[in-house]
Amino acid sequence: MALPFYLMSNCKLKVQVSLLQLSWVNLSRNLILAYQSLGVVYGDLSTSPLYVYKSTFIGKLQNHQNEEAMFGAFSLIFWTLTLIPLLKYVFILLSADDNGEGGTLALYSLLCRHAKFSLLPNQQAADEELSAYKYGPSAQSTSSPLKRFLEKHKRLRTALLVVVLFGASMVIGDGVLTPAISVLSSVSGLQVTEKKLTNGEVLLLACVILVGLFALQHFGTHRVAFMFAPIVIIWLVSIFSIGLYNIIRWNPKIVRAISPYYVIKFFEETGKDGWISLGGILLSITGTEAMFADLGHFTALSIRLAFAFVIYPCLVVQYMGQAAFLSRNLKSIPNSFYDSIPGPVFWPVFVIATLAAIVGSQAVITATFSIIKQCHALGCFPRVKVVHTSKHIYGQIYIPEINWILMILTLAITIGFQDTTLIGNAYGLACMTVMFITAFLMALVITFVWQKSVLIAATFLLFFWFIDGVYLSAALMKVPQGGWVPLVLSVIFMMVMYIWHYGTRKKYNFDLHNKVSLKWLLGLGPSLGIVRVPGIGLIYSELATGVPAIFSHFVTNLPAFHKVLVFVCVKSVPVPYVSPEERFLIGRICPRPYRMYRCIVRYGYKDIQRDDGDFEDQLIQSIAEFIQMEAGEPQPSGSESSSYDGRMAVISTRSIQSSTSLIVTEIEDFSAGNSIQSSKSLTLQSLRSAYDDENQPVRRRHVRFQLPTNPGMDVLVREELMDLIQAKEAGVAYIMGHSYVKARRNSSFLKKLVIDMGYSFLRKNCRGPAVALSIPHINLIEVGMIYYV
Repeated sequence: MALPFYLMSNCKLKVQVSLLQLSWVNLSRNLILAYQSLGVVYGDLSTSPLYVYKSTFIGKLQNHQNEEAMFGAFSLIFWTLTLIPLLKYVFILLSADDNGEGGTLALYSLLCRHAKFSLLPNQQAADEELSAYKYGPSAQSTSSPLKRFLEKHKRLRTALLVVVLFGASMVIGDGVLTPAISVLSSVSGLQVTEKKLTNGEVLLLACVILVGLFALQHFGTHRVAFMFAPIVIIWLVSIFSIGLYNIIRWNPKIVRAISPYYVIKFFEETGKDGWISLGGILLSITGTEAMFADLGHFTALSIRLAFAFVIYPCLVVQYMGQAAFLSRNLKSIPNSFYDSIPGPVFWPVFVIATLAAIVGSQAVITATFSIIKQCHALGCFPRVKVVHTSKHIYGQIYIPEINWILMILTLAITIGFQDTTLIGNAYGLACMTVMFITAFLMALVITFVWQKSVLIAATFLLFFWFIDGVYLSAALMKVPQGGWVPLVLSVIFMMVMYIWHYGTRKKYNFDLHNKVSLKWLLGLGPSLGIVRVPGIGLIYSELATGVPAIFSHFVTNLPAFHKVLVFVCVKSVPVPYVSPEERFLIGRICPRPYRMYRCIVRYGYKDIQRDDGDFEDQLIQSIAEFIQMEAGEPQPSGSESSSYDGRMAVISTRSIQSSTSLIVTEIEDFSAGNSIQSSKSLTLQSLRSAYDDENQPVRRRHVRFQLPTNPGMDVLVREELMDLIQAKEAGVAYIMGHSYVKARRNSSFLKKLVIDMGYSFLRKNCRGPAVALSIPHINLIEVGMIYYV
């Protein structure tokens, strides 16, 4: 018995050692991520001490500049940092991630999966089988009366979308205001030195730095990102040390102000003026939303560790030290931060403050690009050019048009206001609005996703809405003093988003209600009543089911069409990422002799659509795999022909690579494209040579397909696969609709204004769908069509 006992104890010991190793690996990984998050997430939040006290005491509190008011202001800052970033975000909101992603749009996406809140009806039952779709406490959510009430009323779902878009617009507003206030605050330190610079010289220097910051965006941040975390760490050590020095040097009694008693005393003394000053206090938590929005790049644990053990203590000590200094030097309030720096270390701290401000601004600009990309994926923003700035870091993107718009707006605000207090009023309002909206969405997540009682959600909402509401009301009081800027910017961006979403939805509904009848197609026979010529026609449509009306234009107006037709739908699903194994959905539209297929390519709202150059090859292999899979299944009878369009199969890239359906041979080719290289048409060959003369040849992978020698293969399957291979060799054409959307004659004036002017203007000035989908122009056929919506 001794030997079995020894073996059991030995096994237990090995299991314990392996678990310890696993936990140590996990902890070390989270510590590394926590270190990296300091440079990406906390740059904005950590630079707030540059302007908080100045924004708080310049204005209504000028008559209350005394030691008691300083103690009360610090107490307010301490409890604000404790209740909102620490309690609300670190302990609660970071748990409400969507497959590791955070932010306003991630919460909305999470809600759309657990309740029917989406307004665009392009979701399918197959989307619910995605592994990322089922993320959450329970795959089957219960149907509560509140949920049914919201799903039933379209106006409430529209109102929810408007609230989400308003929050996203405020985040874009942050991308304008953060660089302005951070850089201007940091360089204002030059006015404290012996050689005092004038306001104009400081403004000019700030504008030069801002122009340089935006001009360097197209290089991407990955080249200098390794410096971000060390810069912020040096900055945090600096402000912690300066804060500690000021506490000991000027007023150690400031430690008592941690007590909430001083908050009560502050409001008793200052009254209404103290309430309005909250518009300055709230600047101490600007940048908090980045903890949740940038969750996808890190883990919840790493962000919690960084905030709780580094950011929070450093900021508390710095604000405490600054308050101790100001309680003895009330005249230094206009330049409170720089005046509190001991003389010998002024210049090193000034340099690191400027660098930290640039890092904080960079993080917000990158987040703005990311949220616009998410809005576009959810059908709420016009198509824009997205550049991938790093081959190694996934998600590093740059949007040229948005970058220059942000730069112009930031320079306009910096030059127009020339004062960090006025910019701070605008900035505070933008941040508090986002937090207010996030709290509302979080309450819905608690109810519909976490499936907790409405009472718990209401308690959370009322508690944090009360806190957020107090600060938001104070910020709204400063609308005339700069607070109007984020409201104007948000209304403009929100109108662009909603008009685009409204027009897109109307266009989709038109396609949905004007689909080509399947009975009509079946009545035409396999030839479709026209000549079927060799080649593959990829017909792009936004429809996930049915045949678009544009196809009937071809059949009725053209004498010939491609032998193999594939209806391609590239759509976004409400999940952050779709794995390559689940990206393709392949199906058949009509019976086998018609050679008509459907391919749905699914992307998540954080996915990047890369031009890998092998989409055609993947498509052919996917269809071939589908043909063989289908051969082993029972075929529907003639009476069940209408069921063809609904039968789809997920074809993974792994099954394609291990597939024996086709033999793949690769050939290096130096032409700009291969789709019509083998075409027998002299006209097409001359067009190709002219195209190649104008464009530099690019090394591309040319793939040839062959059938394997499999005597057991079904004759009909072999024939269909041969048709597919021959069609691919003959050439591939991309067919798209060049649509013009117009409001019906009997539409209201507002609808005509939105569709005929707003939506049409956005469509004409955004990127074309062919460019956005990386379709080669030489192979593109566009068909004009008017949509009366």
